[in-house]
Amino acid sequence: MKGIVFTEFLEMIEDKFGYALVDQLLEESDLPSGGIYTAIGTYNHAEISTLVKLLSQKTNMAESDLLRSYGQYMFSAFTRSYRPFVDRAASAFDLLSSVQHYIHVEVRKLYPDAELPNFTIDQPSANHLCMQYTSERKLSDFAHGLIEGCLAHFGERATIVKTNLVEDGSQVLFDIVKS
Repeated sequence: MKGIVFTEFLEMIEDKFGYALVDQLLEESDLPSGGIYTAIGTYNHAEISTLVKLLSQKTNMAESDLLRSYGQYMFSAFTRSYRPFVDRAASAFDLLSSVQHYIHVEVRKLYPDAELPNFTIDQPSANHLCMQYTSERKLSDFAHGLIEGCLAHFGERATIVKTNLVEDGSQVLFDIVKS
């Protein structure tokens, strides 16, 4: 998993809970990387799970809520770091529809070793988008937050229904209907 996922996660924790908690998490988590990340480095995805679990214990917030909140936060970071991808979209559905066949293609050009989820897109109507998420990392709550962040960025409202297609969470359907 690319380091930007870790560096932005730690920044979010610092913004929301303070640096002392970041320091405490890194001290207590016993991560293989030592909790030292660079945005362009590559790290084991299990480390983000370890950090989320520990943060959940420290804050009494559900892991799913933390990951969704982080997805929303991360979308803002993506808009700063990858503005051209966002600027070429006229709407949230335009951007979300381009994830698999444009954005992920471009990301792989920059980072050939990036481990990205797979998205299958279907758009039954102008106000209805279905995104099937597939990833062995099982971070669909993070993806859910990214979708919410995307909608907020474009000032759009929608109902998002998340359905696990596989019990372990490796395949999830997001049914998004604009309101």
